[in-house]
Amino acid sequence: EAAAAGRRACGEAAGGLSAVRGSSGAYRAHADALAERRGGRARRKTPRHVKPSTPLLFPLGIEFLKSRGQHILKNPAVVTAIVDKAGVKPTDVVLEIGPGTGNLTMQLLARAKKVIAIEVDPRMVLELQRRVAGTPHAGQLEVIRGDVMRTEFPYFDLCVANIPYQLSSPLTFKLLSHPLPFRAAVIMYQHEFAMRLAARAGDSLYCRLAVNAQLLARVTHLLKVGRNNFRPPPKVDSSVVRLEPRRPPPPVHFGEWDGFVRLAFGRKNRTLGAAFRTATTLALLEANASAAAAGAPAAADAVAAGLAGMAVDDAKAIVADDDVMSLDGGGRGGNKRRPKASDAFKARVEAVLASTGAADLRAAKLSQDEFMRLLAAFNAAGIHFAA
Repeated sequence: EAAAAGRRACGEAAGGLSAVRGSSGAYRAHADALAERRGGRARRKTPRHVKPSTPLLFPLGIEFLKSRGQHILKNPAVVTAIVDKAGVKPTDVVLEIGPGTGNLTMQLLARAKKVIAIEVDPRMVLELQRRVAGTPHAGQLEVIRGDVMRTEFPYFDLCVANIPYQLSSPLTFKLLSHPLPFRAAVIMYQHEFAMRLAARAGDSLYCRLAVNAQLLARVTHLLKVGRNNFRPPPKVDSSVVRLEPRRPPPPVHFGEWDGFVRLAFGRKNRTLGAAFRTATTLALLEANASAAAAGAPAAADAVAAGLAGMAVDDAKAIVADDDVMSLDGGGRGGNKRRPKASDAFKARVEAVLASTGAADLRAAKLSQDEFMRLLAAFNAAGIHFAA
C-alpha cells in the first residue's frame, strides 16, 4: 500500500508538471514547490557562476556585438519573405551588406547567379566561408572584408541587406549615389526610420529624409519584422523597404536641393513665408546670390557633395523635426550684430513667394513636384541655396 501511494503521488506530480509545462513561469513555480515538499531547495533562476553582464553566446560560439549592430535574423520564414519580395532573378548579381552568419546569404545563393557580400567582422567572414564551403554554391560567393562606408561598390543588379541601424542614412545615400545602375535595394531598417523614409506629403512623419530619398528613388514599405525574429533581439522593431533608383536622376543640383529642403524643414509646420523672412536667412541667401553672380566655381563633384549633405545621421532623422535648429540661430548671440539683407533682395524674395503662392504653404504638406517648382522659381530669380 505504501508503494502504491508513492506511485500515485509521483503520478500526480507528473500530471501537475505536464499541465503547467506550457508556461515557463508556472512550471518553475510548481517544480520549486515539489522540491521544497521533498526537503530539497528550489532551483536558482540564474546559475551562481553566471554574471548579469555575461555576453550572449550562441551555439556557433560567436559573441554578437550589439555595439556593432549585429542582430542576426533567425526566422527562416522572414528570410524567405525578404528574398521573395526582393524578386531575385537567376541572372542577378546580388550585393549583400553585413551577411553575418549567412542565413540570408544561403537563400540568395540558391536563387541568384552570384552574391557579393561585404562584411567588416573577420569572425563572420570565417563563419560564412565555413558555411558555404563544400556546398554547390561555394563558387557563387565572393566575400569582401572591409567597412562598407569605405568600400567602393562593385557592379550589382540588386542589393539585399540587413544593415546596422547606425548606418541607415549614410548607407542609403551612398547606394543612391552609386554611378552604376542597379534595379533595386531591399534593406532592413529600424521601423521608425523606415516609416520616415517612406512617408508621403501630409503624413506626420514626413521630413527632410523622406523628401531627399524620394527625389532619388521610389520608396516602398514591404513588411514589418518584430524584434523577436533576431538574435540577440534589438530594442525596437524593424521594417523592410524597397528602393528603386530613378533613372536618369532628376535634373536638379543636389546641393541646391538639399539647402532648400533643409531651410524649409527647419520648422516643418511653420509657413515658408515665415522661414524665408528671417534676417539671418535673407542675409545668407543674398550672400549665395552674390557668389553665384560673381561666377564662383562649383564643387568638383556637385552630385557627391550634395548627396553627402543629404545623408543626415540617424539621430537627427529620428528626432521630431520641430527640434531641429533653423537657420535663424534660435536667438543665440542676441548681442552680436547680425548681417542684414538689402531691401532690394528682400523684395526679390517677396516677389517669388507672392508669384508662387508659397508664403502660406508648409513644408510638411508639399509634394516633390511642388518643392521642385518652388526651387526653380527661386533659382530663376537668382536666389540660391548652396554657396
